[in-house]
Amino acid sequence: MCDSHKSMNLNSGSVLIISGLIGLMTGWLDIAFLNQAGAVIADIFIRLLKLVSLPIIFFSLLATLSGMGGTSDVKKLGGKVLKYTLMTTLLAATLALGLYLLFDPARTSIMLTSPIEGAVETVNYWHYLLSLIPENFIAPFYNNNVMGVLFLALVLSAATLSLRKDHKQTLNQLFESLFAAVMKMTGFFLRLMPLAVWAFVNLFVQDVQNQETLQGLALYLCCVLMANLIQAGVILPALLKAKGLSPLSSFKAMLPALTVAFFSKSSSAALPSAIDCAEQRMGINGKVARFSMPLCITVNMNACAAYILITVLFVCQSNGIQFSGIELFSWILIATLAAIGNAGVPMGCYMLSSAFLAAMGVDMKLMVLILPFYAFIDMLESAINVWSDSCVTAMVNKELKSSPALLEENME
Repeated sequence: MCDSHKSMNLNSGSVLIISGLIGLMTGWLDIAFLNQAGAVIADIFIRLLKLVSLPIIFFSLLATLSGMGGTSDVKKLGGKVLKYTLMTTLLAATLALGLYLLFDPARTSIMLTSPIEGAVETVNYWHYLLSLIPENFIAPFYNNNVMGVLFLALVLSAATLSLRKDHKQTLNQLFESLFAAVMKMTGFFLRLMPLAVWAFVNLFVQDVQNQETLQGLALYLCCVLMANLIQAGVILPALLKAKGLSPLSSFKAMLPALTVAFFSKSSSAALPSAIDCAEQRMGINGKVARFSMPLCITVNMNACAAYILITVLFVCQSNGIQFSGIELFSWILIATLAAIGNAGVPMGCYMLSSAFLAAMGVDMKLMVLILPFYAFIDMLESAINVWSDSCVTAMVNKELKSSPALLEENME
């Protein structure tokens, strides 16, 4: 989820800001042994992040999808919820790509490293599609093939959902336990975050020679904010309107839950309030609200999909990596799947975006500059995710109103 409530107290915003300010000071002083120490610390932290990056992506998606219920749930009420979840998340990622191409923030951002050799070669699309299907189970992890890892997670999740109930539950518990173990490892590594922030900022000061990076960062932040606000203020209300529902009345009804999500930076913390608002203030059937809202809290991450797509493309292209047209559009699907599987990741979308970049071997100095702004972005994204959850729930409830018998059957 796009929530920071599981982040460690050690990595609070104030500590990271102080670390960044110290990094700015030591970078400006340009002391040789501090520069060398910063390089070593940054390298160690990136190695640790790469160690857990692909397992985070793999097990987060497996743990989420394999626990989504049996085929009967998916075909009935669960199917309706997932239909709108996928639709709204895909729309969010598509909007994000459109805004990114429009603003092109990486064009004004200084190249932090030399362009990756061969990155702009003509792509053989058939070879590219074949590369998405790994030759063996280990290859995508060994080769840092993110798309291959996503493919394995999807296929294994589908196979798990088709098994007998006891086998499915056993595997789901295994995947959740492995994901928890990987996240525990990540938690240990994140204790180094303040030191890593100092090291990255110290090194970054050595690289920045003009204001172009700050201009690119400002355009990047505009892309993220506009993608979120358009999704929340235009696309979701338009979907409600198409179903004959009042966007303004729905927003007013959900306002208490959205407030909780915004200030707590946690859609999970807002769940009790969201269910209550959906039932008591929006007039949604209690069975639908109690089924749809928890499911949406887990898999419906509109804001996260937009953030991941814009952030990964911005950092990659700022480091000289170029994408073909098919690769750019493939990130719509990648960001959507990543958002769906982004359950329980510390620092929310920021951490998962970092995992993608680490798995791709991209320099992540820009992620340190983004970090101070992420606290506000996280607040906004958490509220938008809950707003999207309520919109999906309202649309599902509207569909089921015409089939009360189906509703009773689904919820038995």
